[in-house]
Amino acid sequence: MFVEGKSLPVFEPANPIHVYLEIGQKVIFAGALTWPGWCRLGRDERAARQALCDYGPRYARVLHAAQVEFQPPADPSGFVVIERLIGNATTDFGAPNIPPSDDARPFTTTDVQNAQALLRACWSAFDAVLQDAAGKTLRKGPRGGGRDLETMVKHVLDADAAYLGRLAWKTKRSEAADPGTELDRTRRAILAALAAAGRGEILAQGPRGGALWAPATFVRRVAWHLLDHLWEIEDRAETP
Repeated sequence: MFVEGKSLPVFEPANPIHVYLEIGQKVIFAGALTWPGWCRLGRDERAARQALCDYGPRYARVLHAAQVEFQPPADPSGFVVIERLIGNATTDFGAPNIPPSDDARPFTTTDVQNAQALLRACWSAFDAVLQDAAGKTLRKGPRGGGRDLETMVKHVLDADAAYLGRLAWKTKRSEAADPGTELDRTRRAILAALAAAGRGEILAQGPRGGALWAPATFVRRVAWHLLDHLWEIEDRAETP
């Protein structure tokens, strides 16, 4: 599927890992500030931090495949909570929706390189999981719910198009196009939007005055959503 030249990652992560909490009425998300996409939920703060820690090795595998160095902590004591945010209905629905304040800082050339390297790693991992799951049945939930691979890919494409709209970046889905072609086209649009953000070409407000996402928030949401479904496919795939 997607083939693109690599950007050399230049991450300078905090040690210990800085974490923010998004606190809803029903659930809490714990997210790693420096590592977009590494964000998990729990019923309380302790459970959220533990879930984040438990998924650290899976996040590391995604990045190591793209030669991005990352070492998760062995236990939640490796996290330092630096910000607590009040969540909303979307939080309780099961999706992170309140960005950390750090996302508002200027989006630099280094940030563009980091974001592109990280997203390429996520895309490569997603493609590999799709290939591995081809021909397998995805186990249904306890009530018989759950998307199949085809609808999962469509859902990711629809979400990415919506996320690009939050940067006021115009893109249009083609329902008739091959899914692989659409993934490539959408990913190139994401890279182009990030490059424009690095040049200061992304506005803070839409044409009608509505607030747009900061580029860092966009990267955080795209990576989280893709990885959440990547891990879902891994967990639900059954050997035929």
